[in-house]
Amino acid sequence: MILTPFDFARPTTVDEATALLARTAGSRPLAGGQSLLVDLSTGEAAASLLVDLAGLPGLRGVRRREDGGLSIGATTTLAELAVHPEVLAAAPALAQAARANGDPQVRNRGTVGGNLVADRSGVGQRPTDLPVAALAVDAVVTVVDADGSRSLPVERLAAELRPGSLVTSLELPAPDSAGVVGSAFEKSADRASLYPLCAVAVRIGAAGYRVAVTGATAGPVRLTDVETRLAAGRTDIPSVLAAFAAQPIGLFTAGRGGSAEYLRHLAGVLTARALARAAAAAA
Repeated sequence: MILTPFDFARPTTVDEATALLARTAGSRPLAGGQSLLVDLSTGEAAASLLVDLAGLPGLRGVRRREDGGLSIGATTTLAELAVHPEVLAAAPALAQAARANGDPQVRNRGTVGGNLVADRSGVGQRPTDLPVAALAVDAVVTVVDADGSRSLPVERLAAELRPGSLVTSLELPAPDSAGVVGSAFEKSADRASLYPLCAVAVRIGAAGYRVAVTGATAGPVRLTDVETRLAAGRTDIPSVLAAFAAQPIGLFTAGRGGSAEYLRHLAGVLTARALARAAAAAA
């Protein structure tokens, strides 16, 4: 049962969709609906108009840009992302995060853009899986609104996505000249909801390590201090745990999956596993 009545529109172009979102207060874009429709049924969300994105051309699929990077359409499903050969080759962590999301029914309907927008880790509610992996592999989100197109960092999407804006793609950078060694994603999930209590993603590249965490923190965040410590030493479990032990305890959010101390330790363990996984896959 949907608690709030709403109107429904099915535009045929991105411009039409953004115009509908801009001129209708309380309008919401609808992609797979795996988060929005649930929220409408529980009363956690309300909408005056749902703008269906399913028929919009150019928003689904993965394509290679001229610079060698990948552009992933916002209505690409998580199931498609999880098995796409170019994503598996360029950013395994992103494919692994998609595969870890929910269950098969959710992955077959849920979309890349919806998963990015649905992330609520910033307010301590429910983190999603793709943002942390996108942050680790240095991806950015393309957003379109009445003022045109712009790029947003993944970690700033929740704070800077304006009403009336539409996520159109997730952009992966072109591989650097020396190439990326590998990337990986690891997650400890809540057994009931399957949302991450803690999820980490790593990338090993020519410039060193990228380490990002969510669930255990107030949002997807890159741990540059951990990256620096790992660059100067080893990546075995004791070394990684030592790097995490040096992180301020206030960075970790107690209450969702345990104490802040426990979540910091869990993030370290998952990071060590992800680093080992990334290195083994590239060997």
